[in-house]
Amino acid sequence: MMAFSWQRAVFLSLAAAMLVYADMKLDCGPDSVTVVWTEGRSQADLSLFRLGSCFPTSFSATQAVFRVDFNDCNFRRLVTGDYLMYSNDLTYGSSDSKSPSFTHPVVCAFARPKDWYPMIYDPVFSTVGVGHLVFHIALMNVDDFSGPAESTTFALGSFIPIMASVSQKTHQPLLLLLEECVAATTPELQPDSLVYPIIANKGCLVDSRMSGSKFEPRQKSSELKLSLQAFRFGLGQEVFIHCKLVAWDPNGLDRTKKACYYVKEHGHELSWELLDNYAYSTLCDCCDSDCKSRRTRSIESGTHGVSQKAVLGPLIITDETA
Repeated sequence: MMAFSWQRAVFLSLAAAMLVYADMKLDCGPDSVTVVWTEGRSQADLSLFRLGSCFPTSFSATQAVFRVDFNDCNFRRLVTGDYLMYSNDLTYGSSDSKSPSFTHPVVCAFARPKDWYPMIYDPVFSTVGVGHLVFHIALMNVDDFSGPAESTTFALGSFIPIMASVSQKTHQPLLLLLEECVAATTPELQPDSLVYPIIANKGCLVDSRMSGSKFEPRQKSSELKLSLQAFRFGLGQEVFIHCKLVAWDPNGLDRTKKACYYVKEHGHELSWELLDNYAYSTLCDCCDSDCKSRRTRSIESGTHGVSQKAVLGPLIITDETA
């Protein structure tokens, strides 16, 4: 179930024009969508329709029907202004010139409650020893991280408060880490996407080397707070922050599972520091080279924890001096 009460749903069609021989009906629900494509061309093979990665739930000689959850079919989720939007592409792939291939956008938009902040609903993990986990990531208010951000626009050089967490009501304690984060101007990363590295090399806050970005002291092991100094990358454009979240055994930290940032307050000495235990900051020495684990077991084995990718945004960075 979604974590907030749904308000009115709005269907937004972004296509230039519907095909004159077809009709599409869309029914947006709070957690799912029904798409009915009615085709007037007898040559069309409706089994060739796809909604994202999903095959039709059912089809006949004239209709292709999809009844799917937003957690399925590779739906994209965006928060834009006052709307929470789920989008996907309905595609028809054919080599027959009488029924050419095409793509048609499918978008459901919902009024965004003022007290809502982004959550990661899919997937809910099940892993050995920890049961079901739900990951969260959100922009928080600038003053004290006490609530969701009221604005997604930040001045260049100001701080962008980000909080990641994992729910674990009945589970053994886990430590939430950010293994990797990059900024991009697109909600999906492509091989040729231009990115700005924020966290790299298995938990090193590389942006802190050239800025005031830092991890804030932990209050809960299941939460991680990042004060990210607003950068020039994507200035004035919509920016999306792509992260890999990891919930890990607190006793299993190593060179690949850590939270390190560059500290500039120790006189003239500049050094990498481990957020969770300064005495073990040698785990961060690899941040300037290549952080590899000496362990033979990995997260994929399910021994120590689980991971989840998340996208935060869009947010906009502005230059108020320009």
